[in-house]
Amino acid sequence: MSYKKRLGLLMTVDSIIVMFSIYVGYWMLSGSADIFPAAIFVSSIALIISHHIFAYYFKLYQRVWQYASIQELSAIFKAITLSIVVVGILLFVAYQGFYARTLLVTWMLHILLIGASRFSWRLYRDSKLKVRTDKKRTLIVGAGNGGTMVARQLKNSETSELEPVAFVDDDESKQHLEMMGCPVLGTSEQIAELVESKNIQHIIIAIPSMSKKELNKVFEECSKTKVKTQIMPSIEDIMSGRVSVNQVRDVQVEDLLGREPVELDVESISNKLTGKTILVTGAGGSIGSEVCRRVCRFSPEKIVLLGHGENSIYGIDMELKVKFPEIVVEPEIADVQDRERIFEVIDKYKPDVIYHAAAHKHVPLMERNPHEAVKNNVIGTKNVAEAADTYGVANFVMVSTDKAVNPTSVMGSTKRIAEMVVQHMDTVSKTKFVAVRFGNVLGSRGSVIPLFKKQIEVGGPVTVTHPEMTRYFMTIPEASRLVLQAGSLAEGGEVFVLDMGEPVKIVDLAKNLIRLSGFSEDDIKIKYSGMRPGEKLFEELLGEDEVHNEQIYPMIYRGKTPPVDMDIIYNFTEMFESYSVKSLRERTLDLAHFRIEEEASLSLVK
Repeated sequence: MSYKKRLGLLMTVDSIIVMFSIYVGYWMLSGSADIFPAAIFVSSIALIISHHIFAYYFKLYQRVWQYASIQELSAIFKAITLSIVVVGILLFVAYQGFYARTLLVTWMLHILLIGASRFSWRLYRDSKLKVRTDKKRTLIVGAGNGGTMVARQLKNSETSELEPVAFVDDDESKQHLEMMGCPVLGTSEQIAELVESKNIQHIIIAIPSMSKKELNKVFEECSKTKVKTQIMPSIEDIMSGRVSVNQVRDVQVEDLLGREPVELDVESISNKLTGKTILVTGAGGSIGSEVCRRVCRFSPEKIVLLGHGENSIYGIDMELKVKFPEIVVEPEIADVQDRERIFEVIDKYKPDVIYHAAAHKHVPLMERNPHEAVKNNVIGTKNVAEAADTYGVANFVMVSTDKAVNPTSVMGSTKRIAEMVVQHMDTVSKTKFVAVRFGNVLGSRGSVIPLFKKQIEVGGPVTVTHPEMTRYFMTIPEASRLVLQAGSLAEGGEVFVLDMGEPVKIVDLAKNLIRLSGFSEDDIKIKYSGMRPGEKLFEELLGEDEVHNEQIYPMIYRGKTPPVDMDIIYNFTEMFESYSVKSLRERTLDLAHFRIEEEASLSLVK
């Protein structure tokens, strides 16, 4: 039906209801239908006019009534009540009589009939929904706004494979109540029992504000069953617009291991980024690309995407130009090891802030290719930092790693040297240089999760190096937030570290992934392969000489800056650059050969 026909039909129906209500109301009170006073006739005309005016104002003619809810009922109440008040004032002024009882009955009939005419559309639609017997009986965890929204969406969907049959909620006041036709049967501790007794075939966790700790507890109860478990999006995802509130998805390991969101100091970050030119090295990588997305939300004038991988730079370039057409996006293919090229790019754009995310980070690969780790992580950082100093960049933020603390690997050692370069540059430059240390980043390239998933896909085994190996974990969005917040907190020379809570055993991570994939440890075996060169059982976030217990921002710590002997660093880099790549390979230099000397290495580590 076209809009004009629909509008005409609704106005006609409403006019009939208005006339019927006022005349029936008068008849019910007077007991006579032979003579209607002029006041009743005038009030009926006035009521029709005022009703249509308020109905238009409250958009009663623009609403889709087959999806009517309490919001639509509220609009009906307001429109009818105001129209009755207007007519009551008119009668009082014109006839010095109020006809209060007649108007009261008219008001009640008006609301009853208008409401019935609208909600009958929804009743008709619901009656036409095909009753399917093949839907999966679904238990919803959480009987709050999120849970009722999910239940309503599932009940109103003709295509959904799920049928909500019950809720569980830890709120005692909701026990034994019923919402959307589904009873609240117990608490989260009773999930396994209810799944068996109520023949539940699917579970949806519908508490978007739930903390990670609470989610772990609920998922542990769900994992006791063989039933598939899904989850509503987090508040962060909903607020960012990435998903809608009623989109459910599979539980991911990131949901269980990710940290509670660190709230950003939006004002301080805006002062650093809004209207400025920002350059990101390693812009095509996992962290670099997410930093670019976060930066663009603060409306910089220009963002420069620097990286040596053309495919990854092309990808983030196209994404940002579509999402942020008002921002100038400049892709630059360049290698941080190429000093001349780096100076050329920074001179060209003269950025206000540089986020240095370019690095080699894979521990075993860097053990096999130590010269490449030095070239990229040390020489590359030195090139970008010195260019930032030369061209007056205001802030320089380097992405580092917890493996730089008491390093036992080439990768960790080179990142620690890079930190020392940055800390030294802060003492001799007007640029504010800082570093940010991460734990393992969930879902980043080369992380353990994609490897485990591939091993599970082929039937296992899942290889874990050691049963006691633990790591700190954080999500890519959280890592990028820390980078931005560090830049706004920078006074110069700091190493910022996130309070990452308790470390996670890698074997527990593997077990979670196996369960999330719908298998048990009987289906997918875990195999211990032994520690690889350069690995540590336990990672640290701050060395003993760096510990500073006071938080400078919620969940963010600032490490003390230990003394840096730059003579060792410069001697090391000069010696390294004096060798050709060919000679390095021919001599098969081991780690000790280009760490200068064992004593120098120890001094760098500490």
